[in-house]
Amino acid sequence: MIPALWICKTGLDSQQTNISVTSNNLANASTVGYKKSRAIFEDLLYQKVNQPGGRSTADSFLPEGLMVGAGSRVVATQKNFAQGDVETTDNTLDLLIKGDGFFEIEMPDGTTAYTRNGQFTRNEEGTLVTAEGYTLLPQITIPEDATGISISTDGQVSVQTAGQTQAQDIGQITVTNFINPAGLEPIGNNLYLETSASGNPIQGVAGENGIGTIRQGQLETSNVKVTEELVNLIQAQRVYEMNSKVLTTVDTMMGSLIQSV
Repeated sequence: MIPALWICKTGLDSQQTNISVTSNNLANASTVGYKKSRAIFEDLLYQKVNQPGGRSTADSFLPEGLMVGAGSRVVATQKNFAQGDVETTDNTLDLLIKGDGFFEIEMPDGTTAYTRNGQFTRNEEGTLVTAEGYTLLPQITIPEDATGISISTDGQVSVQTAGQTQAQDIGQITVTNFINPAGLEPIGNNLYLETSASGNPIQGVAGENGIGTIRQGQLETSNVKVTEELVNLIQAQRVYEMNSKVLTTVDTMMGSLIQSV
């Protein structure tokens, strides 16, 4: 009966992690550009009592074996990069990537991070930055005398200045994609880092080679579906309760055994 205690313990640990993942999804249901996660489970090693196909007698073999499992564990948390809903803001510096890809962000230590959150603003120098003050790459600086800002679907940035009849191009916003976006490392602040699992960044022009287009004055909301997450939370809670019930049952059985000795 001792193995049963450890098996239900692994079930409790797994469901605690599952509930934490679901809770994080619900907490970020209003976070712009957030991508929901899910817990990936796997069963643990099996105790091999009888090998399937093993010999049972001189002339017969076992059609099935006797294998006792050791429980479960969460082996990974997988990001779902499905497109979120579109929110129209009419803010000229709010950008949305319609399709695959990420905005490239320069971190304070010089490294590069990536984000789906297109809530940009200008710093004291007129450079486009995130809400945390991290610079958008390639760097785009808006002139002080700009009276209008236009960003095309391919990322071309142009401004209208006082006294000028023609719009002036000031830069190009590129979009970066990855072979395996689920392999990116989330670090908070709506940012991801490249890893060996994600593959190398593929930088390109928006709308070309499978990369998404840019929409000005719009934002991508979180792709978390609240009702779906609530169902997942209830399911995880029920599984947790069943594992807890197993723990109580095994404890009662062991108590009965001890009292009968």
